Amino acid sequence: MPMNRRNFLTLAVGASAATGFPSLGGEDTAIPIIDTHIHLFDPNRPQGVPWPSKKDGILYQPALPDRYRQIAAPLGIRGAIVVEASPWLEDNQWVLDVAGKDTIIVGTVGNLEPGQPDFPRQLERFRRNPLFRGIRNGNLWDRDPARQLSNPRFVADLRLLAQAGLTLDAANPNPALLAAIVRVTDQVPALRVVIDHLPQLNPPEAAAARKAYEADLQELGKRPQVYVKISEVLRRVNGTIPQTLSFYRARLDELFGIFGEDRLLYGSDWPNSDQWLPFHVGLGLVNDYFSAKSRTVAEKYFWKNSVAAYHWQKRDPSQPG
Repeated sequence: MPMNRRNFLTLAVGASAATGFPSLGGEDTAIPIIDTHIHLFDPNRPQGVPWPSKKDGILYQPALPDRYRQIAAPLGIRGAIVVEASPWLEDNQWVLDVAGKDTIIVGTVGNLEPGQPDFPRQLERFRRNPLFRGIRNGNLWDRDPARQLSNPRFVADLRLLAQAGLTLDAANPNPALLAAIVRVTDQVPALRVVIDHLPQLNPPEAAAARKAYEADLQELGKRPQVYVKISEVLRRVNGTIPQTLSFYRARLDELFGIFGEDRLLYGSDWPNSDQWLPFHVGLGLVNDYFSAKSRTVAEKYFWKNSVAAYHWQKRDPSQPG
């Protein structure tokens, strides 16, 4: 089943949108892909954007569905979930409006802040749109989930999120965030949680901290409502980015061993991925890893687990569901 990497990269660049993902089958049997982590923004809006910075020569350009589709569809990606890239309340609506115009978007993860007085009202407002699949909270926008957990209103609002059948994305992971997710799932066990970009976490070196981190990771592995995005897999080492699977295999094996085949999700982190290597390189690495296990495992990783995590609904006949 696995395809030679040189052939894959050659085909990925020149494939047509109808080709599918060649290393996982022929045109009629290719496994469809749902990308659970992309960002949309448009610096050309009158109000601009809070991120990325104008100084970012790579990212500071419109990141909109049509541009994403041109990159992703030839590689067999049939749908994507947009993850917030702004703390501005009305940008939740902007993303929903943009997403609603292109069926490649099957869901959005917004930015609402649990613990704030207007959280219940805003949650009710946005959840009425079936594309709204949850919120993201974590080590971004000057927030600290570990500290917020001492606020009863914060926990109560997470319960509202769970009651609405929505998902909490947690980013950007460090040992303190993992410990906080353990506490969150202790207090709100019905809440589905998705840990973003876990391959990027650097385990602590100090023995005591490493032991606590490993214990939290193992504990989260026991909780079926906790999912992990195998996203931001690539790393920089001495100014270069390794492109061979052997460099990343140990970390992927660790996460696969802890969370198993039913709780890992594919996410490209586009357009952030442009800061690393071309889109198809990162996709090729995880394709090599998961397709080598079995078609069943690859199907779960590339789309089936995303349905369980986000409960998204198909918008186009080409999408699985």
